[in-house]
Amino acid sequence: MGSEKRNEYRPNVVFPPGDTLWEILEATGMSQAELAARMGVTEKHVSAVVKGKSPISEDTALRLERVLGTDAVFWSRIG
Repeated sequence: MGSEKRNEYRPNVVFPPGDTLWEILEATGMSQAELAARMGVTEKHVSAVVKGKSPISEDTALRLERVLGTDAVFWSRIG
């Protein structure tokens, strides 16, 4: 009977996916070249994602999930 309350969380700060990816690489000690090789993509593509010049596609999100263990949904939401 009352109005439904929906989750209205809206953070004040949002970080670009490339920043998050860079932090994960730094924390794991993995280079962009190694990530690219493990993902089966070019170093140029990984670099473009890290720099925010290329969006994270569904395919890229799935590849990141396989290599880094970070859920593809996470990458899809921020990418």
